[in-house]
Amino acid sequence: MARKAPTILLTVEERKAIQSIIRKSSSEQRMVLRAKIVLLASQGLRNDEIMKQLKVSKPVVIKWRSRFAQDRLKGLEDAPRPGKPRVYSPEVRIKVAAEACNPPEGQTHWSTRDLAKHIGGISHVAVHRILSAERIKPHLYKMWKDSSDPDFTSKMIEVVGLYMDPPENAVVLSVDEKTAIQSLGRPKQNKPVRPGQVEKINHEYIRYGTKSLIAALAVHEGTVKGECFDRHSHKEFLIFLKNLARQYPDKELHLIVDNLSPAYGGEKIRRWLQRHSRVQFHFTPTYASWLNQIELWFSILARKVIRRGVFTSKEDLVNKIMEFIKRYNREAKPFRWTYTGDPLTI
Repeated sequence: MARKAPTILLTVEERKAIQSIIRKSSSEQRMVLRAKIVLLASQGLRNDEIMKQLKVSKPVVIKWRSRFAQDRLKGLEDAPRPGKPRVYSPEVRIKVAAEACNPPEGQTHWSTRDLAKHIGGISHVAVHRILSAERIKPHLYKMWKDSSDPDFTSKMIEVVGLYMDPPENAVVLSVDEKTAIQSLGRPKQNKPVRPGQVEKINHEYIRYGTKSLIAALAVHEGTVKGECFDRHSHKEFLIFLKNLARQYPDKELHLIVDNLSPAYGGEKIRRWLQRHSRVQFHFTPTYASWLNQIELWFSILARKVIRRGVFTSKEDLVNKIMEFIKRYNREAKPFRWTYTGDPLTI
């Protein structure tokens, strides 16, 4: 026979305390839930009715209804957890965190064992736990580069403006080149991935040469146009530029390009742009190629085709790149621009 749920009758003070917990924005959500269970129970609702209304499991309702019936408001608090209390004081934890952020003389970073030995009286396991809790990772690093471009802000706003609010009857194209793509063959076939085994690629390789790819991403369509060349000078870029203009005969073309590339600075290109005013260049700031969306597509190409690709010749490399572009364009979608303009938070 099922046990009958305890009846909950609240005093005036208890009801005020329960309602205060529910109303306060600073209350922890777990305490709010427990208070709601008690309040509904005091209104005569059964456990299954409370469970459906609050969308919680029945054991949760039974637990906090019973705890309140036994210990009243005190029963809504967490019971003391079993186990050994923390050995190290807040001062020790602060010292570990502070020292971890200051590498030892002559070294780049602390190891957990070295840091434990340096502080003394603490194990490297405890050091690891403290650093994990504080999200301090001395063994990891990331590279970064500041842009020294004095016009960084104006160029960035111009590029982002083209992404967010393009001109009417215009096509925004993100353009760049991926140079020196190696056509590497392997003397032995790859061993395919299997349960419990990753794909294995033969360490030895055959070098067939390199190709350069110039590509343009239609930012608001997601489609890509690309051509492969043996070289990557302004001559090849002008060929690509003329082909782009022919493919969009009745549109203004706004090309987002990296201003560090020598291909965009040729005199012939400048003269051609003067004769074709519907084609305009918009330069990313120095060391800010991440603003150019074609870099996202280049990373997809590298992951899916180039990095683990096995090729039999330069022509085979070109064919596989062009076939990938065709397949990609069949289901192409524009990249989602997620930056909202909010400042960075630290």
